[in-house]
Amino acid sequence: MEEDSRELDARYYMPAFSRTMKIVRGAGSSVWDDQGREYIDCVAGIAVCSTGHCHPKVVAAICDQAHRLIHCSNLYYVPNQAELAEKLVGITGLAKAFLSNSGAEANEGAIKLARVRTGRKKFVAFAHGFHGRTCGSLAVTHKPAIREPFEPLSPACTFVDYGDLDALAGAVDKDTAGVFVEPIQGEAGVLIPPDSYLRGIRDICDDTGALMIVDEVQTGMGRTGKWCAFQHTGVIPDIVTLAKGLASGFPIGALVAREGLEFGRSEHGSTFAGGPLACAAALATIGVIEEILPDVTRKGERFMNGLAPHNPRGRGLMIGMSVGDRCPEVQQTCAENGVLVNCAADGNLRLIPPLVITDEEIDTALGVINAALG
Repeated sequence: MEEDSRELDARYYMPAFSRTMKIVRGAGSSVWDDQGREYIDCVAGIAVCSTGHCHPKVVAAICDQAHRLIHCSNLYYVPNQAELAEKLVGITGLAKAFLSNSGAEANEGAIKLARVRTGRKKFVAFAHGFHGRTCGSLAVTHKPAIREPFEPLSPACTFVDYGDLDALAGAVDKDTAGVFVEPIQGEAGVLIPPDSYLRGIRDICDDTGALMIVDEVQTGMGRTGKWCAFQHTGVIPDIVTLAKGLASGFPIGALVAREGLEFGRSEHGSTFAGGPLACAAALATIGVIEEILPDVTRKGERFMNGLAPHNPRGRGLMIGMSVGDRCPEVQQTCAENGVLVNCAADGNLRLIPPLVITDEEIDTALGVINAALG
């Protein structure tokens, strides 16, 4: 990284991030830093670059749309927006979509929709869950270190242990607007509950009238081998939120809701959300994922089998391992040997590579990761 760039960053950019490397180029499952070093990217922008870096079909869709119209207000019909909504309804099996600029915004929208349609104000979420860093999404995010400095937060939220249906049943009552749940906890380190867990949440919500809100921001768009992780269970949520892998790195989020759950006129809005460029990128991304989705489960099994001595947890191309205090060291050693991996919470190593990663790249990454793990 050029020294003047470091100095500019230190002088002018708020120090909210810890970083040492500058990535300047990407193609497929590889990225290059400003020193020309190549890496197999098993971080993928934190599960964002679903089709790899700069997929030709996504690049072409963005460039084509940029030549015609970059932005117009939601006061008008927006190119590609209705077509994307139709795709998202088909993918999730729900009824109506609303677009946003991020996963946090999608979850903010879900909070608003649950409150306005149920008339209730409170929420229940889970220990170690993560739903965003805006004040509303942070209110339903558990991690005390990032939540407590900004309290008091709204809406009111009760947290229960992930996987404990008895505790959930005791926390959900007639004042609960919704239950926020990740089908697999990503930021916590890829924690996977039994499939029966989502069924239990669905039953509790049905019994109380609370809405079941499934946060698929990290797990969605093919990451686990199906379009959405809830689809492994047979459960149908009331609201699903999506973002990270939806447009291959172009900022976009979405909430999709069942029949009878929708915003009325002026109940929600956004200047940039669902713009022509974002929707074009998302439609192209969905087209690519449709082609590669059947192979995601097999690729995930190849990773899992190669990591078997380290007791990995995973579904599709979303894999975690408990490494403990060594995690930063392992992450650094992998980077020094050409593979980017990520330390999630509590010493968990997380692998969330592009869905287009090849068998050869998987095997190369496995050699580096296994050597780093020792």
